[in-house]
Amino acid sequence: MQFAQLLKDRRSIRDYEPKEVTMDIINEILQEATLAPSASNNQPCRFAVINCRETIKKLSDESKANLLRDFEQKKTNLTPEYADILRNEKFNVFYNAPCLIYVAGPKVVHSLDIDCALAASYIMFAAVARGLGTCWIGLGAHIRDSKLRASMGIDENMRIVVPIIIGYPKEIPAPSARNAPKVLRVISQAR
Repeated sequence: MQFAQLLKDRRSIRDYEPKEVTMDIINEILQEATLAPSASNNQPCRFAVINCRETIKKLSDESKANLLRDFEQKKTNLTPEYADILRNEKFNVFYNAPCLIYVAGPKVVHSLDIDCALAASYIMFAAVARGLGTCWIGLGAHIRDSKLRASMGIDENMRIVVPIIIGYPKEIPAPSARNAPKVLRVISQAR
């Protein structure tokens, strides 16, 4: 696949075939994710892979409960409509995807958000190159239960930055409209 086509084919997928994604494929994708740049080549990103739908549902429920608690305590801004969606027991923030990858790292790393976002973009492109779909699920990052975190190898000194769902898409949605680049100014060498 040509790189320009890869960029065009990446979509946020929220509906997946029931087919599982093998660990061989996930390992290939994660190996490619380690090629992402990081500040000072620190390589702080760590990956937790969940291929168990029951565990993914538990993580969804945990994240929803924490988001709603934060909303009720006015620690986060959600629209009332969004809060209603989170209250729906059947709503799974991970859209019942067959696989979930958390990208996390040490809280003390100043560039962690950027480093993890870069690794996440590599995961997304590596997945598209293999006919898979992904979606960054910000709602799924609110995991506070120490037992759940420990089961994923994410201790209290680490922060979840990116939850990414991955699987075989039922369909690929049409691309959404994109604006032209908004260049503020070009400063060139005088000739």
